[in-house]
Amino acid sequence: MVGGAAMYENKNIVENAVNSADHTTLVAAVKAAGLVETLSGEGPFTVFAPTNAAFEKLPDGTVETLLKPENKDQLTKILTCHVVAADAMSDAIMGMISDDGGAHPVKTVGGCTFTAKMDGDNIVIEDGQGNEATVTIADVDQSNGVIHVIDTVLLPAS
Repeated sequence: MVGGAAMYENKNIVENAVNSADHTTLVAAVKAAGLVETLSGEGPFTVFAPTNAAFEKLPDGTVETLLKPENKDQLTKILTCHVVAADAMSDAIMGMISDDGGAHPVKTVGGCTFTAKMDGDNIVIEDGQGNEATVTIADVDQSNGVIHVIDTVLLPAS
């Protein structure tokens, strides 16, 4: 269950995300960026999916500005920096963090390199600006990958 909705492993990332009450902003952004078809594709994809509350942490007006057609490139960059071209379940991510001495570089489809690390039992992703997003729900299996719900929007380096 994510955002009050059952997640079905026989449905793709977009088909499941549209049912989550906690991801309406993310779904609107994916649509505005023209990424529905991509994220409905074969994959595999690992998506670090920010909740509505994560988007609300951004400065006032940020989401509205990013959703404007003239900012599509910037929105696409931010969203694709939440996607990894692999099916990475949390145990695999934790293994990579451990193997790399506590910090594992995460290369995203959007060209960002973030850092995965542990905070106690939680996986934390540090973005290009030093912000940290905690995985709050891990391993939401999809037909074309996996979703890890996060509590902060990841941003590229300035």
